[in-house]
Amino acid sequence: MKRLVFLTISILLIMSSQLRAQEKSYSLEQVIEIAQNNSLDIQIAKFELISNYWAYRTFKRGLLPQFNFTGELPNLNRSFVNYTNPDGTESYLAQSYISYSGNLQVRKTIGFTGGNVFLSSGLQKVDNFSDSLRSHNYLSTPINFGVSQPIFNYNPYKWSKKIEPLKYNEAKRKYLEASEQVRITAVNYYFDLLQSQLNIEIQQVNVQNYDTLYKLAQGRYSLGKIQENELLQLELQLLQSKSSLELANLNYENSLYKFKSFLRLSPEVKVILLEPGAVDFIIVDKNKALNYAMVNNSKILGFDRQIMQANSDLDRAKKENGFNANLYAVFGLTQNAPILGDAYYDLNNQQNVRLGVQVPIYDWGLRKGQVKMAESNLSIVKSSIEQQKIDFKQQIYLQVAEFNMQQNQLYIAAKSDTVAQRNYIITKNRYYLGKTTVTDLNIAQAANDQARLNYLRAIQKYWNSYFNLRKKTLFDFKNDKELDVDYDKILQ
Repeated sequence: MKRLVFLTISILLIMSSQLRAQEKSYSLEQVIEIAQNNSLDIQIAKFELISNYWAYRTFKRGLLPQFNFTGELPNLNRSFVNYTNPDGTESYLAQSYISYSGNLQVRKTIGFTGGNVFLSSGLQKVDNFSDSLRSHNYLSTPINFGVSQPIFNYNPYKWSKKIEPLKYNEAKRKYLEASEQVRITAVNYYFDLLQSQLNIEIQQVNVQNYDTLYKLAQGRYSLGKIQENELLQLELQLLQSKSSLELANLNYENSLYKFKSFLRLSPEVKVILLEPGAVDFIIVDKNKALNYAMVNNSKILGFDRQIMQANSDLDRAKKENGFNANLYAVFGLTQNAPILGDAYYDLNNQQNVRLGVQVPIYDWGLRKGQVKMAESNLSIVKSSIEQQKIDFKQQIYLQVAEFNMQQNQLYIAAKSDTVAQRNYIITKNRYYLGKTTVTDLNIAQAANDQARLNYLRAIQKYWNSYFNLRKKTLFDFKNDKELDVDYDKILQ
């Protein structure tokens, strides 16, 4: 029997220890920190930043020298080819050969001109086979220097060197904004769960209070001190409070699931939320907030990028169908010989220069129409951005004003909660003494419940307002510094 008791106690202790290990308390700061590390939203933001980084890196690498090797090892050909005889007649000749070729080239794009320069070295060999002839020959080009340069043409590299850095900087700002949005989402999930938790406590107290009041009313009714309608009203309130408690439990489970899912917590973990700490109020200067927003916000960089892209499209429309030319020139050394060593001896110069031109004569107004459309699009973009900047500035002013009024709003909510609690206690005691009606009691109870929830919502609104302001400006007003992260660590 002693062994059985000891075993039972041991099992209960182990189970109790495991249950305690599964219980975890979370403050608002801890919830935000976990969200910054674990949430799916922050992971998506990181992947988007990494994708934009590699797009920018690919663009930059495209401007560096490119090393290429091309070759045919081997090329076997046995066929008949068309041949024009000296008298003008046509005949077919048999071909039988194997050729080999290899060419090593270094090519570099010149961004500000849109052209290319290259340096190459190559070697070719051909072995001829026929019934009466066996021969082979080498053709060497030890060094070739060439340039391909469009003249008066649209230069995509010039515009890309301006647009691509803006796109990458915009992506970095968007990552910071996404990080602040994760904070906002974490705040909302935290307070939604906390309000659900508080609502259960409120409904449990209400059930207990109305159960006590209903029993008291039954005694009074039996003594003829109250009317039946008052008894029925309290019975109805008791039933409604029980129903509200069930709904509160259901809402809590729903909020808890969303909370765990967002933070990617184990379903077995029992979550206990700690009450939010005291709020440190600050006053934000609207001009300071606007200055940082106009410098740091991704929308502002996006505006600059859109205007630059529209200018690029206009430049393309003007140049692609107008007069343009292309210069191609190659200078180098070459030699051919039946012996490999001789193919690199007594080298000859070789040059190849071409200048191609395109001169539009009449295109039925095609180029003019394209230019006019591009000009119109540029005007639309500028006008739209001008209006969006005005709206953006107004949003910043409103958000600063909303944040600065939170101190007074939170004070009012806290004071209202205290007053409502005191009023409910007084009204309940007066009802016990028979000095007030059940209607007054119901009104006091509803006001008390609402005031408690409103206080939590006021704190939630404060943090939402603060992090929204940080998201717009990418500035930490409490520590007086710009938001930043270690991008190298993220991109590893």
